[in-house]
Amino acid sequence: MNRHVSTVRTERSQPLHIGDHLREWRQRRHLSQLDLAVDAEISARHLSFVETGRASPSREMVLKLAERLDVPLRERNVLLVAAGYAPAFPQRSLDDPMLKSARQAIDLVLRAHEPNPALAYDRHWNLVTANRMVAPLLDGIPQRLLGQPFNILKLAFHPEALAPRTVNLAEWCGHLLERLHRQCEATADPELLKLYDELRSYPLPARSAPLPPDNNVAIPLKLRHDGEVLSFISTTMVFGTPVDVTLSELALETFFPADEPTAERMRKIAAGLG
Repeated sequence: MNRHVSTVRTERSQPLHIGDHLREWRQRRHLSQLDLAVDAEISARHLSFVETGRASPSREMVLKLAERLDVPLRERNVLLVAAGYAPAFPQRSLDDPMLKSARQAIDLVLRAHEPNPALAYDRHWNLVTANRMVAPLLDGIPQRLLGQPFNILKLAFHPEALAPRTVNLAEWCGHLLERLHRQCEATADPELLKLYDELRSYPLPARSAPLPPDNNVAIPLKLRHDGEVLSFISTTMVFGTPVDVTLSELALETFFPADEPTAERMRKIAAGLG
């Protein structure tokens, strides 16, 4: 991973031609020129010419290749600009009136998930919003760690935040690191790469035993809270067909009680909130 990080950072420090961008994404997806050409219904020769700068792709071809390569919307705009075209996908704040219905949908999901915790975060894992069940689980954490931007991964790993409260710290943080690693591989986002390096620098206990690959999706989060251990499993939701960069990068994380004592404790916490 470290070699990959340094390579990506070197490449991203220099302006890239559209052909360089396409080659980078194609190689990241482990596709040959022939594979991509067949999938995009163009000739391998023409794709080769585009990658080497001997041919200029049309706007439609850039978008088609980006779709076949599963390029994030933010980076599709980068590809278009590199090819000399205007960006195709708007990037609005969630406070923008055009995204009012999306914000209402997010708030509805978070409220409906009570009395269990749920939150929404952006592409860099910074908190966007959360339901009222999240705050009680953060009681006692130094306020300086809860300032903006509030990065939920840093909070999970920090020795003054959730790390000492997490019973299965090695398994849970290992699971989060693997998720972040996959995200880095998929996007090559420099900020995510820096975040990955930072999180790896935090001391973590060794895992008691390696987890089977097919069991890595159901790792619970076990938190000490007021003398009890709360156990949650989480699911992640994203917008299915976003046409806005901000929405395409937004994720909702919902936590479900993994046992009845946790469910009962969350109901009591909710009742105490009024």
